[in-house]
Order: sequence, then C-alpha cells, then structure tokens
Amino acid sequence: MSEHKVFMIFQNTADAQPFISAFAQENSAATLDYQPGMVRIEGLGELGITQAVVSELAGREVNLQELHLTLISLSGNIDEDDDYFRITRH
Repeated sequence: MSEHKVFMIFQNTADAQPFISAFAQENSAATLDYQPGMVRIEGLGELGITQAVVSELAGREVNLQELHLTLISLSGNIDEDDDYFRITRH
C-alpha cells in the first residue's frame, strides 16, 4: 500500500452519516476526525465504499452519487462506478 495520504471531508449532517459510517466500516485503518460541522476521513493510499453497505446503513437504496451533496473536499484520484466509490493516491 502506498504511504500517500488520501482524505474525504463531509458535512456532519444526517444525510452524510451513511457515507461516513460506510467509510469507517469498510476502511478499518482509516481515521475519522469529527470537527465542528464536518468529518474528515483519512487513510493511506486508498479509501473506498460500496453501494451495498451504504444502502444497508441508510435503510434504503442509495445512489453513490448522493455523496457529492454533502462532500466538502477530497484528496486523491477518484475511481467510481454504480457499485463503489474509491479514492487512491500512488
């Protein structure tokens, strides 16, 4: 795995919680930093989530494009499809 950090920052809102929880669940080495009004998720090399996990956490079918509604910033190269969203840095 790469030693380069990647991160995502979300608004700390109810709409963002399924995405934040999915990043925490699917990226065990990731760190979550809760700050006023936002949550920063950081990892080494890669962070990713799957649509199935986000939908399970939300209790409804979720389109991963919805994460852009509460996304503040990110650092890394985006790789996404209907079933997953991933940022990497090599």
